[in-house]
Amino acid sequence: MEKKIIVIGAGASGMMAAISANLNGADVILLERNDRLGKKLLATGNGRCNYTNKNLSINNYHGKNPKFAYSGLSQFNVDTTIDFLETMGITPSLLDNGKIFPLSYQSSSMVDVLRYEIENKDIELIKDAYVSEIEKNKNKFKVSLKDKRSFEGDRVIVATGGMALPNSGSDGNGYDLCERLGHSIIDVFPGLVQLKLAGGHFKSLDGTKFVGRAELFVDSKMILDDTGDILFTSYGISGPPILNLSRQAIYNLNRERKVEVKVSIIHHMDIEKLYEYLFYRFSLMGEKTVAQALIGFINKKLIIPVLKEANIYRDKKSADLSREEVRRLAKVLNSWDFQVIGSQPWANAQITAGGVNTDEVDSKTMESKIVKGLYIVGEILDIDGDCGGYNLQWAWSSGYIAGEKAALN
Repeated sequence: MEKKIIVIGAGASGMMAAISANLNGADVILLERNDRLGKKLLATGNGRCNYTNKNLSINNYHGKNPKFAYSGLSQFNVDTTIDFLETMGITPSLLDNGKIFPLSYQSSSMVDVLRYEIENKDIELIKDAYVSEIEKNKNKFKVSLKDKRSFEGDRVIVATGGMALPNSGSDGNGYDLCERLGHSIIDVFPGLVQLKLAGGHFKSLDGTKFVGRAELFVDSKMILDDTGDILFTSYGISGPPILNLSRQAIYNLNRERKVEVKVSIIHHMDIEKLYEYLFYRFSLMGEKTVAQALIGFINKKLIIPVLKEANIYRDKKSADLSREEVRRLAKVLNSWDFQVIGSQPWANAQITAGGVNTDEVDSKTMESKIVKGLYIVGEILDIDGDCGGYNLQWAWSSGYIAGEKAALN
């Protein structure tokens, strides 16, 4: 018999779940709290929509049990996702590090093709629909809205997202809905977010971008590193490598551990080779000031803050530098230490870390082990990925599988 499925949330995972359920013969109602669907999806990839990654592995995912994601990512994998979305009109474009974008390089293209599928597959889309309660009575679900409207269905798929980018509609309501149905929530905190650092150089460094390496230290032990575009800001530091370190940084800060980031501006030389090169460079430019001698070697906006950190007078002649001063400068350029004191708020976070405990969900179907017929997908689960298309792939995979299984089981 045709099942009636209610999908809560018209983000990436919710839209995919609705389309999948419809393709598998279900009668689908898609409830969206906003006045339009895909609001958060529009912001992904800086508006270009990095929707998956060719280099995906389970090591790109995090949570209490990141291996939970393996089954879903295998059933509806990267190639399947690319092919499926291409049938709707999304021509893939492969960029650096395996990142896949629509050839249009517009997030709006993704939203438009998904909306077209929803509107032309007889999926009932109801906007401005804020869900306040999910109840189960025997084999039927009742989903009630804040405005007192209600809907009945055989299955419910919760795809409400987490708490990142709250202006897109992610306010954590899905956690409350799931908790009231008996699920437990692993503590949530911002993920893929800029870090706040202690120190006094950031006003002059604000907006300075360079290719470097960042290492994360917890209680003086290096636990993670990444290389790429790094950006100093007025409050601290940003850029893809920092976003990828941020989860572990905030997780450990929340546990009152000492968290530091070491930034390597010159990362292609070890500290000894860098010292030798600087000593040679300054010997060639003995008549120049130290500040002048560094022009052409590092970003000009970095020069004065770096010299201050190394305790070197900017107008000192290069010929007058001591070996100890050159060593101090080499250390700052190769391993500049900063204490992490926090992160930017939810409004700046790309994803939510933590969420519904995956021990309570079937990894093969996304069905709740606590409430039969309830499916939980996407960011609301305690699964989050690295920067680079991994979180959207999890949304596509978990959404598609839940839609299919809810329709057929």
